[in-house]
Formats: sequence, C-alpha cells, structure tokens
Amino acid sequence: MRRSTTIPLVSRQEQVASLLLAVGRASAGRPGLVLVGGDAGVGKTRLIGHVAQAAEQAGASAVVVHCVDLGQVGIPYLPFTEALTQLQAGAAGPDAAARVTELVAERPALWRLLEPGGGGDADHDERLQLFEGIARSLAVAGAPERPLVLVVEDAHWADASTRDVLRFLAARARSENVLLVVTYRADDVDRRHPLRPLLAELSRLEHVERIDLQPFTEDELREFTTALAGRPLPAAGFADVLDRSEGNAFFAEELLDAGPDSASLPWTLTEVLRTRLERLDPEVQQVLRIASVAGRRVNEELLRAAAARWGAHDVDAALREAVTQQVLVVSGAHLEFRHALLAEALYADLLPGERSSVHRAYLAVIEQDGPDGMKIGSAAERAHHAYEGHDLPAALSASCDAALRARRLLAPEEELRHWEQVLALWESVPGAEERIGRDRVDVAVAAGEAAARAGDPMRAVKLTQRAVDGADDPVRRAGLRHVLVHRYLDLPTWDEVPGQVEAAIDDLRAALQMLPERSPERIWTNALLARVTMIIDLDDDARGHAQCAIEEARSVGQPGALAAALSTLAVLDVADPDRAATLLDEARTAATEAGDVLTEMRTLYNATANRFYAGELEAAQQRVEHALARAEELGLAWSTPTVNLRILQEVMLYFRGDLSPRKAGGVPATHKHVLEATQMYAAVARGDADVIPRGEALFDHWQSDGQIALIGGGSLVDALTWAGRYDDAAALAVRITDHLGEVWTEVFLGRIWLSALAIAALADAAEADRSAGRVGAPGSAAANAVEARAAARIDSGDSLLAIARETAQRGRPRGGVLGPEGRAWLQRAAAENARLHAVVGSTGSASAGADSRARAAGDLWGAAAACWQETVNAFGFGYRYEVARSRYRWAEALLGAGERQAAEVEAAEALSEAEDMGAQPLADAVRALARRARLDLPGVRRATASTLTEREEEVLGLVAQGLSNRQIGERLFISTKTVSVHVSNLLAKLGASGRAEAVSLAHQRGLLEV
Repeated sequence: MRRSTTIPLVSRQEQVASLLLAVGRASAGRPGLVLVGGDAGVGKTRLIGHVAQAAEQAGASAVVVHCVDLGQVGIPYLPFTEALTQLQAGAAGPDAAARVTELVAERPALWRLLEPGGGGDADHDERLQLFEGIARSLAVAGAPERPLVLVVEDAHWADASTRDVLRFLAARARSENVLLVVTYRADDVDRRHPLRPLLAELSRLEHVERIDLQPFTEDELREFTTALAGRPLPAAGFADVLDRSEGNAFFAEELLDAGPDSASLPWTLTEVLRTRLERLDPEVQQVLRIASVAGRRVNEELLRAAAARWGAHDVDAALREAVTQQVLVVSGAHLEFRHALLAEALYADLLPGERSSVHRAYLAVIEQDGPDGMKIGSAAERAHHAYEGHDLPAALSASCDAALRARRLLAPEEELRHWEQVLALWESVPGAEERIGRDRVDVAVAAGEAAARAGDPMRAVKLTQRAVDGADDPVRRAGLRHVLVHRYLDLPTWDEVPGQVEAAIDDLRAALQMLPERSPERIWTNALLARVTMIIDLDDDARGHAQCAIEEARSVGQPGALAAALSTLAVLDVADPDRAATLLDEARTAATEAGDVLTEMRTLYNATANRFYAGELEAAQQRVEHALARAEELGLAWSTPTVNLRILQEVMLYFRGDLSPRKAGGVPATHKHVLEATQMYAAVARGDADVIPRGEALFDHWQSDGQIALIGGGSLVDALTWAGRYDDAAALAVRITDHLGEVWTEVFLGRIWLSALAIAALADAAEADRSAGRVGAPGSAAANAVEARAAARIDSGDSLLAIARETAQRGRPRGGVLGPEGRAWLQRAAAENARLHAVVGSTGSASAGADSRARAAGDLWGAAAACWQETVNAFGFGYRYEVARSRYRWAEALLGAGERQAAEVEAAEALSEAEDMGAQPLADAVRALARRARLDLPGVRRATASTLTEREEEVLGLVAQGLSNRQIGERLFISTKTVSVHVSNLLAKLGASGRAEAVSLAHQRGLLEV
C-alpha cells in the first residue's frame, strides 16, 4: 500500500485555491494570515505541504517552522528563531538571505534570538523593538516577484511569546509580500486553551482568513482509499473504513495499512496506532519510545545520545527501520514522527518510572557543553526534562536559568512561569539559595516584575507583596515599598478607590525615613512619591519630592529615576510651557542614557505636544519630524507614543491649511481607525463626497479608543452641518459628549469643540428656516411652531455655551491655563451663539414694527460681528482653516450690521484662503454669501442673457420659494422697500400681473430651475 505522502492530494481543491489566492495577494503587496484548523489526523500538514510546493513552483518562497510541546512554558519565540535561521541560511534565496542578515546586524534585539548567549540583561522596552525586528525580517525576505510564505505548524503548542508575535504580525500587516499560515489542532483548543482567545481576536481582522478542515466526505474518502490501495476497495471493506474512520484521513490510512486484519483492530485511533507499533521489532519500539519523550520532533544526534545513555542497542538499525516503516521521517538534522498522534501513543505507553528515566537521560545529554562552550540544550528544555525526571535540584537551577534566559529574550510570560516554578520548588530543594545565588525575596521581586511586563498586574501585586512580607530586614522592606506601589499603580482603578492613594503615600513616606541618603531605593521612592502625590493634587508635595529625586539622581547617576522625576515635574510646570519643554528635553536625555526607549519616545511626544498646545506650530513641526525619525531608528514606528505623534502630525498639517488627501497605506490594523478619524478633519474641509459614510463607519470603533469618538465623531458633526442635516449634527454632538463623559470624564476639554460645533448646527438650522420663509401668517399655528423652534434653539445654544465655559473652568489642564486652541474654540462657541441670537432676532416678532425689528437685528449682528472678529484673532496662532471660516462668518455678521465695505474685505480674504487650501464647502458658502449680498468678489459675478438683472433673478428665485418681501430683504441684506422695487421691475419685464404668474412665466422661459 502506498502512503498518503506519495499520492497526489485528494480533494481539498477549495482550500488549495483559497490558499494560493492568498499567496497571490501577498505577491501584490497585500499580506495576509490564514488560520488552518482541524482535528488530529484530518490532513492539515498534507494540505500545507502541497500548497507550499505549489507556491514555490509559482515563484514564492515557503518556510515551514514548528511549535513544540514542552509543557505549559515552552521555548520563547522558537518558531521565529527557526524562521530567521532558515532565512539567513538561504531558505528564501541568497538575495533574501543577504537582506535578512543585514537587518539582523542592525537590530540588536534580534541577536537575542540567534546568539547562543542571548546578549546581556534586557530592557523590556526592547520587546516592541524585537517584534518590529521580526516583522521587518519577514518583510525583507519577501519580494513582489517572490513572496514569503511562512508556515507555523502546531500552534496549539505555541508558547506565550510566540502567540504575542503572531498577534503583533497580524495587527501590523501593511504592504509586505508575506503570507503567514498557522496550523493548529482544533480538537485540542478547548475554551480554556490559551490559543482560543487569540484565534477569536485574529479572526476579526479583515486580512485574516480561517479554514476549518473537515473530514473527508464519503466520495472524497473513496477517492483517497482508491489512491492508497491502487484500486477501489470492495464495498464491504470501504464501508468498514468509512464507518470506523469517520472520514479522518490518518485513521483511514492506518486501517488500510492493517490490511485484512483491520476488522479485528480496536475502534479508537490510538489503539489502532498502538497495535501497528507493536508489530515493529522490540528494539525499534524502544528507540521510538525514547524519541516520543522529546515530542514530535527531535534532533537526531540528541536522540542517539539519549538512547545510548538509556541502554538502547543498535540505534542505527532501529532508526533506519522506523524511517522505512514511515513512523519517522527525516527533516534536515531532525527526525519527526509522521504524525504527532504516533508520538503521543508511544509516550502514553511508557510507565511512570520509564518516563522519568528517559527524561533524565535527555537531561544528562543536554547538560553537556557543546563545541561553543554552551549547554547543548536550552535552559527551558533542561528545566522540562529535570522536572519530568523528578530531579528537583536540577529543575530548580534550570528553571532559574530559563527565567533569566526568558528575560534576555524579552519573553515575560515564560519568565514568570519559570520564576513561579522556582518558588514552587524552593521548600523541596535544600540549600536553594546557595544553588541559584539569590534568596526567595529576590525571586518573588523578579517574578512580580515579569508579571507586570506580561500584563498581569494583579499577579504582579501579589508576588511583590510576597517579597515585601518575606523581607526580614526593615531597611530592605522599606526599599521594596516603592516597587509595590508601582505595581498597584498598574491596576486599572486602584487610584479611584477611596483611601488607597493616601495609604500608599503614608507607606512611601515611612520608607523614606529608613532609606539611606542617595541610595537608588530612596531616589526611586521620591520619584514615585512625586507621581502619587500629584494624582491627588498635592502639587507642592509632589514638586518637593520630584526636586529631591532629581537632585540625588543627578549626583549619583540614576538616569531612569531622573527621567521619571523630570517627567512628573514637567507636568507640574505645564503652566510655563518653556520650562516644561526644558524639563522634558532633559528627561529624554536621561531616558536615552538609561536605555529606556519607550520613556524616551514618551518624552519626545510630550515635548512635541508641549509646543503644539502652546500654539508654537513651527517648533512643534520640527519636533514631530525629529521624533518620528527617532522612532524609525529605534524600530518603534508604531509604538503608542509614535502613533500619538503621527496623529499630532496630521492635525498640524490640517491646522496649517494642508488639506491634501494622504494615503493611509502601511498603517497597522490596530491603529488604522484612529488615523482614519484624524484624516476626517481635512476630508470635511475638502468636502469629500464620501465623508459622511466614512465617519459613520467609525461608530463601531468608538469603544476601542475615545479619540476615534472625539475626532471622527466631531468631524462628522461638522460634515452633517455642511450637508444641511442640522438636527442630526446636533444630536450626534450630544451622543459623543455622553459617550466620552462615561469613558473619560464629564469635563473633557474636547467638549468645548463639540459645543461650538453643535451651536453652529443650531444657528444654520435657524438660518435655513429664515431663508425658506418658514414663518407663517402672524398668529397662525405655523408661525407659533416656528417661534417655538426658535426659542428652543436659543435655549439649547445658551445651554451649550454655558457647558463650554464650565468645561473651560473645571476641565482646564493642570496649571489652570487653557491653551490657544482651547481659547479659540471657546470664543467660537460664543460667536456661534451670538450668530444664533442674531438669526433668530432678525426674524423678529410679527407684532414689532419694521424699524424696531431692523434696529434690533442690527444690534444683534453688530454684537456677533465683534465676537467673530475676536474669533479670527484667537485662531490666528496658526489655525489657518478656522481663521478663514471665521472670516466668512465675520463677513456675514458685518453685512447684517450694515457694514458692506468691511464685509467685502473679509469675504474676499476668506474666499482667497478657502480656494488656496481647497476647502470647497467653505469657498462655495462664501460665494453664495457674496451673490446674495452682491459683494464684488473674484469669480462671483456672472453674465446673463435674461432681460432681468442678476439681482432681479435672485429676487425672483426667492419669490418662487414663497418668501415675503421682508424675508427676501433679510436674505439678501437689502431693505424691504428695495425688494418691492425689484419685484415691480421683474413683474413689468415679464408682463406678469402678480407674483404667481411671474413665477409661472419664468419657469416657461427657463429662467428658473425646476
């Protein structure tokens, strides 16, 4: 009988086509990830092997790497270490090998994976650099004509760090020529399996495809068994295979291999495999059992040495027979079980004593030094074999070594597991402290640090508390207090629990009394006290502690603590932007010296934001360019501070009038939506036709990031207002405010901007009512409804302005100084509300006389004009678009106040700026104002072949809308008497006896659009 590996792939055409399409997309610069799941034996490896071969025939490079089963911990990043090794060895061709080798040489974080010693102590801020390095290595290995297909087999055995890298690669996929294929055993991934949440998370990403490989159908199984047997099976034989295998390819193959005796075989696959293995020679079985202890895949030399140490004879012959019988297959320097189920069946057959003995045999081999002077096996492998072999002293030492190795590899979850293993073994190993060179308190502190880096803050608190409680020396215990409080600060809501912060402050102050002057622990305690006292607004205390930490850190050379204290002092001195900027620059220098790259990036962002919020856009622009260049240099192109810098860069371009659309290519999925929201600013100003659907598409992402709700939602409010959907705009502003009030704080400063936009929508709605003549006869129901709407809008506008002013007072930043942008939006809110009052006041009461209404309207528009003049000045710090928009409103108000010449000057400037920026809605609005008011602006006047003048045509259009002479006058900024003259003239020219006939004749002659 032939084996499945020797026959063409049966069925699976749909899955093959889907995977090859993904390869094609990767070749075109559209990276992807395919998750291939299925039960054990269903044919995942066979499918992937076929696709890899087909992809290579089409010009792609296929690299297959593996996860291994080493219990709950595993070897950090093993499949990616294997991938980099293969790529450097030329698995994707010599050009790719050269590119990867060059990149590795430039990225110290990658050395940790590839160098046997793994480098020195790691700063865990490098972890993002490591992930970026892995991603970049895979990216440079692929090319448009030769994409890289990386297959990660058996992800159900993946270690925590490997899962983190998979998450990172999926989220950061941009335009690389890379396809990632991940296989896993679906029947192993139950609801508690650590891979399960990752699969759910990845499946939600747009570029991730999921293939669930099902057992063969009856027809597919018949084709498969026919190919294996070389002929169709007899009906009874096929029915037996179908009934027993249930379409599982591996089970069916083993049943066929059993031949005529298959009817007497047990019904479970494990028992079938055991029966098959029992037919092999005892020597072969013995060597296979030894191999099974190493897992599915084992280095051949390691297996030979372990087998010899355990007492196996004629290992060469046994291995040759195992390969001949296709129980083992050769894979480079390794031997693999043809299926993991074979290894599992053999391992399960070992007696407990046999298992321990074989594990100790492996341990004895891998503890030996290799040619390079390093241990043959990794520390994690030694810890695994020692623990399973019940050699507890060796397990303790190896677990400690594995924890330190995991730390150097930037694998915090694995590090935590190994430290916890050390703590669990401590009481069982006499002389544990002497054996590993550290006491239990040190181990608990290290475990707490690992838990914090692994994102488990509650575990970090418990482990650090264990260290504090275990410290017998009062001074040592005092020195650990700042570590414990730091861990508490990582808890999401710890500082919101009444009394918690105050208790922590008391503990830290008590610790200060015991700590030696200028000791690192004292410096860090002061730095942390500065931060914690600032949380509860004890600014003077915070300043004192920060200055003390700064002075001592400078004197003894503690750059990490110095950076932390300087950053806190910069926040305290935010009212003095220049001093805060100086402090942040020094903090950045200290962070760089300490090797704390994420703190360095945070200070770069804070320093840039400092200049931006001070209104110094030129300086901010220079800083953001420098900061982004530094981020690229550090391999932190998409860290959180870097993303904030990119947002700030986009906002600054918009502020300065650069509304040109910028492609969002290369943005990782994790940050795609917040950057799309930021680009909404310019899209609304340009008047993009799809801007409203784009804004609405961001609704689903509000919960993931409040910035998306604020920026994307606020920009959508503006877009809806430009589109004439005033009620929708005002309602959306309220919805955003309510949402962010829940997730942030009730007085978030963006509320000022939202209030101004909402008042603008109300004022435009009132203007639309006035322009459309929706007034009605005095005393009529229609007139009463219009007056009620106007009164409601006035109340809403006044309320929103009051909210904006309250927010400016209560929500102002630390230092009490609202920045130039905040002050400008507060002024615009006041100006929009003045416009609202002027629009509603211009309509006036039906009982008031014409002269009285005109005087009142003039006063209201005069007040609005003064407000808009202040608004133009307020935005003058560099917010070019809002200056132009405010000039337009200023011109409108000046017209209402009767100052035509001044209005023409401001309108001309607004139009020129709008056209230069490409702000189409604003330019159209200024032109419409100019036409109504007959302002002499470039490109506004138009020739006409009609017997009517331009002004008479405008009056005729408003007559057709049903407006009265008074309403037409208000709309065109002319007197009621002048309107009457224009109406009389157009009636005469058209030969009409009245307004209705004039409209009808105008339609007939094509003078009015239907």
